[in-house]
Amino acid sequence: QAHLVESGGGSAQAGGSLTLSCEASSFSDSACMAWFRQPPGDEREGVAAIHTGTNTTYYHDSVKGRLTISQSRSKSTVFLQMNSLKPEDTGMYYCAAANGWLCLHATDALGVVGYTSWGQGTQVSVSS
Repeated sequence: QAHLVESGGGSAQAGGSLTLSCEASSFSDSACMAWFRQPPGDEREGVAAIHTGTNTTYYHDSVKGRLTISQSRSKSTVFLQMNSLKPEDTGMYYCAAANGWLCLHATDALGVVGYTSWGQGTQVSVSS
């Protein structure tokens, strides 16, 4: 299992931007990497996922057009570019890794089940 470390969280005003990074101790050309968001007192939900081999991406409807998931050329780091931030984007953001087959379908890629490695999380707070 890969060891994942997130960074880049912080505070921002509505309409602002943040970039989150997830550094993996090991990487694969066939992995499904995702970012999950957990608002205070709420369940964890997938916001974006990427297949490291095909670069296929999936997004939660609430973030389409505002958040972009990408990976470094070495595939060791996954990014989440967050633009046009909204207060409802507030929460703890976790990076997760799974076998590449999980990225065959959006429902699986953005679901919690199936991910075997998780980071410790980074906090994002958006004020209105």
